[in-house]
Amino acid sequence: MSNTNKEPHANLPEKQKDKLYPIVLQLFSTKDFHQVSMREIGKLSGLSTTTLYRYYPSKENLLFSILDEKIESLADKTRLHIQGMESTREIFRKIFWVTLDHYDNNPGLAVTLYITAPIHAWIAEKTYVRKDAYAVLNETIIHGRKLGEIDPDISDEQIIDLYFMYCHRQVLRWYVKNQTDSLVDSIGNFFNVFWKAVTV
Repeated sequence: MSNTNKEPHANLPEKQKDKLYPIVLQLFSTKDFHQVSMREIGKLSGLSTTTLYRYYPSKENLLFSILDEKIESLADKTRLHIQGMESTREIFRKIFWVTLDHYDNNPGLAVTLYITAPIHAWIAEKTYVRKDAYAVLNETIIHGRKLGEIDPDISDEQIIDLYFMYCHRQVLRWYVKNQTDSLVDSIGNFFNVFWKAVTV
């Protein structure tokens, strides 16, 4: 059995990532995890299985490495969008908007992340705990508490849980509807409820 906690030996060149990543997310978002093989990934991406195993010791490591990079880029994008904003309410709305817009533009990531990724195996990976995403949310909560906009009776953890719960729920609804709706358009259906739950 492969050790999924093992780090890749080196970073795959960006040019090869551009070929590999879309294929991996397309396969894992349309098939059950166990139906996807490194051989198939190699064939469709144009990379040999030898090359794949040189950088990724297992199928799990390959998938989780990609998810790690994609989520990190989402956190970076979120920081750019909320920079300079003052209203805690609008910061949270923008965080939801950036997140769901990112998934609208990367549907394979959304499906893989919330539906097909093997959570039991991913929990064993250090990348499962999203310190980057938590940092953005924690900073927003601190900002809101300083302004007196956040209910002191609701904990930071509860607010963060609400964020992930709403994102997860919207992706599931969108997936069940065969991805016909825009995820961003769902924000109006839940954001006021979210804000009422966390504000004073």
